[in-house]
Amino acid sequence: MTDIAARPAPRLFANPWIKAALITAAIVLAAIVGARLDGSGTLYKIVIDPFQQMVSAPDLLAQTIWEGLVSGVLYALIALGFVLIFKASGVFNFAQGIMVVFSALTLVGLYEMGVPAFLAVILTLGVMFLLAVTIERVVLRPLVNQPDIILFMATFGITYFLIGFGESVFGGNPKRMITEQLYLPSGSIDLKILGGLVSLQKIDIAAAIIASIMIAALGLFFQYTRIGRALRAVADSHKAALSVGISLNQIWVIVWFTAGIVALITGIMWGARSDVSFALEIVALKALPVLILGGFTSIPGAIIGGLIIGIGEKMGEFYWGPLIGGGIESWLAYFIALGFLLFRPQGLFGDKIIERI
Repeated sequence: MTDIAARPAPRLFANPWIKAALITAAIVLAAIVGARLDGSGTLYKIVIDPFQQMVSAPDLLAQTIWEGLVSGVLYALIALGFVLIFKASGVFNFAQGIMVVFSALTLVGLYEMGVPAFLAVILTLGVMFLLAVTIERVVLRPLVNQPDIILFMATFGITYFLIGFGESVFGGNPKRMITEQLYLPSGSIDLKILGGLVSLQKIDIAAAIIASIMIAALGLFFQYTRIGRALRAVADSHKAALSVGISLNQIWVIVWFTAGIVALITGIMWGARSDVSFALEIVALKALPVLILGGFTSIPGAIIGGLIIGIGEKMGEFYWGPLIGGGIESWLAYFIALGFLLFRPQGLFGDKIIERI
């Protein structure tokens, strides 16, 4: 028997992407046929009508995509904080959401105490550095070589400590971000395109630009600098990193401080778009479905996943939300992530883990 004859036939349907594409195509085809045959018109409103609205009003589609793009870039920025800490310690940092709130509250609180705006930013960065050192000394160092679930639960403890500490120091009432004092723009720009009017908020433009620059800078920093190479070594193997003289303690401080910087930038941008309150923690946890889509260890995955979630939830809310009374923006991201887990649990850019028994 020749090698060609002995070689097993390729399993076309074993590929998760082909399987997902075929299932999606079958669902779409069945929905279209059902919409045509549906006497009540319910399936038509779900399957056909939203796309007809997109074609008939392209300016509204462009407005929706723009708003989703801005949200997606900010989601990606939040997700980067999770990715950096996960790459360095292998632990999902549940406290990243409250770090966004805590950093923003610290900035506004310092300004209310009479500290000039830009000095308050510098002092807030100092607070986040002290927080990173404290977490490394008090939480991470004593728990070295403990199971990942122990470290994960430790981040829960950090979360609720920061909530209680933040409420005792800054109070529980929403605060207004100091956008004017930081020279962030206000107002809007109206563009006449696609036969209609698209309104772009200047703060959204600034948020998208600043977040994009931050994401690019972090990607280059951790890709081409000595610290970045050390981080990748730590992510591959703690023991191997220690054997070549890399200090885990220093890397953890750097990574947590970098996550604190990301949290501060995110808090400023989200606070400028709404208010600074503990409700921002829920927004920050939208990074979880972003990470599921992109992969927990991938910076490009955080970017792509953020854009998918941001645009997807805005379009879902605008075109399909009215069919069920609205409000789907709060849970649609998790529904998308759940469906994605069925076909590629490691994410778009995550590594597929194979364990031999």
